[in-house]
Amino acid sequence: MRLLLLPLLAATVDLVAARAVPASHVVHERRDARSTTWVKRDRVEPHIQLPVRIGLKQNTQAMEQAQAWLMDVSHPGSESYGQHWSQNDVIRAFQPADDSVTAVRDWISSVLGEKKQITHTDNKAWLAFDASAAELETLLHTQYHEHHDAAGGRVKITCDEYHVPKHIQEHIDYITPGVKGVHVHASELRKRSFKPGHHGGYGGPFGWQPPKQRPAPHMPQNGSELATCDVAITPACLQALYNFQPLSPHAKVSPNNSMGIFEEGDFYSQQDLNSFFTNFTSYIPNGTHPTLNGIDGGSAPVAVLDAGGESDLDFELAIPIIYPQTTTLYQTDDLYYAEGGNGTTGGIFNTFLDAIDGSYCTYAAYGETGNDPTLDPTYPDPNGYTGKLMCGVYKPTNVISISYGEQEQDLPAYYQQRQCNEFLKLGLQGTSIFVASGDTGVGGINGDGAANGCLRNGTVFSPTQPNSCPWLTNVGATKVYPGRTVYEPESAVVDTPGHPYRGAFSSGGGFSNIFPIPAYQASAVATYFADHNPPYPYYFNGQYNSSDGLYNRNGRGIPDVAANGDNLATYVDGNFTLEGGTSASSPIFAALVNRINEERIKAGKGPVGFINPVLYNNPGVLNDIVNGTNPGCGTDGFSCAEGWDPVTGLGTANYPKMLKLFMSLK
Repeated sequence: MRLLLLPLLAATVDLVAARAVPASHVVHERRDARSTTWVKRDRVEPHIQLPVRIGLKQNTQAMEQAQAWLMDVSHPGSESYGQHWSQNDVIRAFQPADDSVTAVRDWISSVLGEKKQITHTDNKAWLAFDASAAELETLLHTQYHEHHDAAGGRVKITCDEYHVPKHIQEHIDYITPGVKGVHVHASELRKRSFKPGHHGGYGGPFGWQPPKQRPAPHMPQNGSELATCDVAITPACLQALYNFQPLSPHAKVSPNNSMGIFEEGDFYSQQDLNSFFTNFTSYIPNGTHPTLNGIDGGSAPVAVLDAGGESDLDFELAIPIIYPQTTTLYQTDDLYYAEGGNGTTGGIFNTFLDAIDGSYCTYAAYGETGNDPTLDPTYPDPNGYTGKLMCGVYKPTNVISISYGEQEQDLPAYYQQRQCNEFLKLGLQGTSIFVASGDTGVGGINGDGAANGCLRNGTVFSPTQPNSCPWLTNVGATKVYPGRTVYEPESAVVDTPGHPYRGAFSSGGGFSNIFPIPAYQASAVATYFADHNPPYPYYFNGQYNSSDGLYNRNGRGIPDVAANGDNLATYVDGNFTLEGGTSASSPIFAALVNRINEERIKAGKGPVGFINPVLYNNPGVLNDIVNGTNPGCGTDGFSCAEGWDPVTGLGTANYPKMLKLFMSLK
């Protein structure tokens, strides 16, 4: 930000410092342990101008009704099924109550004067104004200091705690600059050192490991070969498994039904895509590529030797399923941040959500307004993208596939809850979000937390994030086992240590420690416990530290569905290889839903949006997976079973049955 100087008396500082907090005020926020990396230094000069943003509480009644609204447009039995909202509808429904806006505005004016210009932002979530440090200290009964991050060379202005009147507290979610502060973009203090990301993503630098790769022992002789699908899964194998055919290359498709794919710190190569098309889908012309929606400096493609296994995999799987429908690449964040620059890769998805929903940039919920200055990138970035943070510049596609994530334990609950609300709002607007469920069974990444990635001394199962959010669709992984064919039922992936892939791999699944079982899933989960009760002690409400239990008995179940995720034929770095991971499963299932949307659009209907209520009410449109486990944390994990299970969910797609079902809905 730019620092403006105004001629205020230095004595003001002493007056503020000496003023006692009135009994009518209460502490609204106080610094927590996450802020210890920042060192408090000099008191901020009273004349420094600060951009003040007061996040107003979302409409309480709306937040209570939000789940019902989503079910109203998503449940197959609802009269309003498919009648998705516009973004303006969402903003109007969730905007703060008028009395909250009035009360907070009157409070500001009573302290700082009627002439203070206060703006109510377009998304209705903020009151915004500029104030000097002295004015803000008077308003909030606090003191502001410079806080320095020695490792990153950053500086922000922040306070240890701040106070608001008791009658105002119920109307305010969060104030900035508050305990999280506002960054000072002083060039002499912004020299940053590179720190590699501490995560190894299941498709990038976040969360799970990159897709598992190994040299392919067998190159299928032609694109239609099915005899060796137990060795290498090609597009023809997927067509046989899920009973669909490629579209005609000349089919007329909707220009408004592109399939979105999220990428972060991993990039596709056009040469790899061309090699794949040439060998397996000759009906797709070389040069076919996604439309780039670059976010905050994200760009692609790259040279073949710089290609990433995740991006190549996503597009080599999705494009053959939906072509001539198109794909859209949401390439997120500049290279500096995407590869761990400044250590701010703890968070994930906030800048992506900013770019597809401008209101998210300023959305206040769960003690967080806008992006987290510690967990998320800060733009402009002198080491990369020098533009402003991108807010609302891209329209979300009808379907978005995400093969990235972390463990629940890695991020604060409020950070995950705020994002989960956004996924709910996207569902209201008709967007289907699919997320890979993870590659470590019931555990986490080795060395992340406990040595084996599990909780409480390496014994408690570690749920995944954002998978635990109830308003998206999680996709687990299945496999054609050696000696089996595509005409036989698949099994859950269980690749044990010593497998040719890099280490063990099993389909991520379990129960959230943060989010409860959603109503649409309650019957399926109850049936699983009644008929196939796991042989492990459990706990309730996420309280694993006060229990001997290994999993949360009343948490949201993961995953919802599954798709093939092992021995996928791919081209990466110019070489034919086999890859595996739920990173593959998500774009496969998502692409099939994108095709269903295409058929609905042709029939004059809208996209299917959030599909979980339909699938849980009609599990017969999926191929139930009854064989396999997802080991981790020193156990065999959970077991597949008839019906829903926390390994492969409801099962894999039976495309004709799914299509018939969704076409029957209005």
